[in-house]
Amino acid sequence: MDAVLALMWEESYGAVTIDDICKRADVRKGSFYYFYSSKSDLSVQALERMWERHRTMLDEVFSASLPPVERIRRRCEEAFRHQSRMKQERGRVLGCPLCSVGSELCAQDEAICSKVCDILSRKRQYWESAIADAQRLGQIPPGDPAEKARCAMAFFEGMTAQARLHNDLAYLENLADRMCEHLQVRTAEPAGALA
Repeated sequence: MDAVLALMWEESYGAVTIDDICKRADVRKGSFYYFYSSKSDLSVQALERMWERHRTMLDEVFSASLPPVERIRRRCEEAFRHQSRMKQERGRVLGCPLCSVGSELCAQDEAICSKVCDILSRKRQYWESAIADAQRLGQIPPGDPAEKARCAMAFFEGMTAQARLHNDLAYLENLADRMCEHLQVRTAEPAGALA
């Protein structure tokens, strides 16, 4: 699973063969087919495994014990740190594996596309919760928090995709500030607490 995720992220789903996966994972091709019916089957399971790992980070940075705007800022800052590590380790900005694989396969592999959409929906719930809490505190203007979360994620993922496309971390350096501008976060903290 780790092998297919790394290869899909570093290259592309279409460029990766089962032979490539087996070689990277140091397993025989027969073993692959014992556990998985296809590259797609392995990929769907690997994406779910990736989500389980990613969720731990999201639980931490979006912890309800933190002020809502801090949660949003921390997520953006973590993205910059993670992409910086990836560039140092792999030699380039890799962007979001979900968006890379999802955009490549949206019209080709329904199972993978469905899994990517499902995981993105789960991620959106973290954003929505932080935005709704910030709205209750008067830090983000009123409006549908679900729609604001969709737009915030589109902005976040778009900047991450631009960083990958241009192989340039500058797109993510001030992402937290730009996200706050995008969400129209009020800089003055109003008095009061979450009700």
